[in-house]
Amino acid sequence: MIDHLTFGVSDFGRSTAFYDRAFAPLGLRRIFDDPRPDVRATGYGDTRPFFWIAEQDPTSGKLHVAIRAESREAVDAFHQAALAAGGVDNGGPGLRPHYHPGYYGAFVLDPDGHNIEAVFHDPALSGTVSPD
Repeated sequence: MIDHLTFGVSDFGRSTAFYDRAFAPLGLRRIFDDPRPDVRATGYGDTRPFFWIAEQDPTSGKLHVAIRAESREAVDAFHQAALAAGGVDNGGPGLRPHYHPGYYGAFVLDPDGHNIEAVFHDPALSGTVSPD
């Protein structure tokens, strides 16, 4: 089980503006801002921060992060909010039966080109859930 993840971004203000809006439909918000004056880092979560970004050593290469959503509607709202916040479509909301019959996801590229996904595992369509 993942406790948290952190990755570097090239423009902290641009990235926090993106994630503030894109994560809201998933019930995630900015919970903690690092108080040190020489560090720009923040953590997103629901009850505790688990998704961290920092303006240091921007991550290069393709990073893929999937956030579990509570419904198809939340996946749709994430995709819409992320695009409105400046994200780039990387796969619109829809079923992905090649993962499993109940896999409903949407993908966007964040301001640094990282592939951020919201996924809902619909139990009505599948008796099992594959690991993400």
